Amino acid sequence: MSYFKVTDWEAAYTNGAYIVNGDQWPDAWVEPARSFREKMTAAGRAKLDLTYGEAERNRFDLFLPEGQPKGLVVFVHGGYWLQLDKSYWSHLAAGSVSAGYAVAIPSYTLCPDNRISGIGQEIAAAITAAATLIEGPIVLTGHSAGGQLVARMMTKSSPLDASILKRIRHVLAISGVHDLRPLMKRKMNEQLRIDNAEAKAESPALLEPVDTIRLTCWVGGAERAEFIRLNALLANIWIGLGAATEAVIEPDKHHYSVLDGLMDPGHSLTRTLLAQ
Repeated sequence: MSYFKVTDWEAAYTNGAYIVNGDQWPDAWVEPARSFREKMTAAGRAKLDLTYGEAERNRFDLFLPEGQPKGLVVFVHGGYWLQLDKSYWSHLAAGSVSAGYAVAIPSYTLCPDNRISGIGQEIAAAITAAATLIEGPIVLTGHSAGGQLVARMMTKSSPLDASILKRIRHVLAISGVHDLRPLMKRKMNEQLRIDNAEAKAESPALLEPVDTIRLTCWVGGAERAEFIRLNALLANIWIGLGAATEAVIEPDKHHYSVLDGLMDPGHSLTRTLLAQ
C-alpha cells in the first residue's frame, strides 16, 4: 500500500512554473482583453468603470449583447486575491455576450489591503450593482481565487441579499480554491493573513450551500493535483448537503488555458455556464 502526502505546499499551488511557457500569463491576456473592450465600446455595447462602492478598485465593466439581455453573467477574476484587475479578462465575456447575455467583470480591493472575507463583501456589492442594471436570471463564474468567491456566494452565510440570491440560476467555479486551510502553509499567507477563523468562515468546502442553485466545478486535466482535488472536493461535499452539483475535468487544459472556452458561445464551458 502506498500513501500520498503533500510535502511542498508552495509547489502544490504554483501554476506557471509547471506549464510550458507558463511565464507568458497573465500578460498574454492584456491585448485580447483590450481589443475586445475597444470593439465593444465602438459598438456602443460597453459600459466601463461603473462604481459599486467607495474604494478605489470598486469598479466593474459591463458588456452588453445585441438586443435585450437574456440575463446577467458575472465573472470574478483570480490571482490569489493578491494581484490583477478586471482589465485582464474582458475578452472572456465574448462567449456569453454572443449568446445573448450581459457580462459584468469587477475589480476588487486586493490583499493585504483587504482580507478574503472583505473581498467577498465587495463581490456581493458588485453583483448587486450589476443586477440593478440587468433584469433576468444571474449566472456567476470565477477562476481560481474567483472560483472560491463565486462559490461563497451560494452558501447559507452568503453576503448577498436574499432578493439577489434567488435570481442566481447557476454558479460555475473554474479551478476554484475551495479550502483555504492549505494556503495558511504558504509564504503568501503573510499577505493574505488567513487564520483558522477566516478559513472556516470563507472556505466553500466547509460551508453549507443553499439548495436552490446549481453548482458546476470545472478544472483542467493538466492542472496541479491540488486544483483537481479541490474541484472534486466541493462537488462531493455539497451534493451530500443537498445541492445539485457536477464536477468536470476538461482534458489537456492547464490553469490558464482552461478559461479559453469562455470566449466561444459554442464551447462546452460556455454552454454549461448558460444552461437552463
